[in-house]
Amino acid sequence: MTAPAPETRVVSQWKIACDGDGPALGHPRVWLTIPHDSGFVECGYCDRRYIHESKADTVK
Repeated sequence: MTAPAPETRVVSQWKIACDGDGPALGHPRVWLTIPHDSGFVECGYCDRRYIHESKADTVK
């Protein structure tokens, strides 16, 4: 049995907040900064990947 792939979101800002979407299934709010060289960051709680729109074509 494999786990479902983490959710990916394309965003327009380099610094974003992740709280896991929702009080029941969420997690503490954390602020994440997307590095300009990689163009993405992953949340340490929920593994959601945030990709900056300028790098959306190059990050998979």
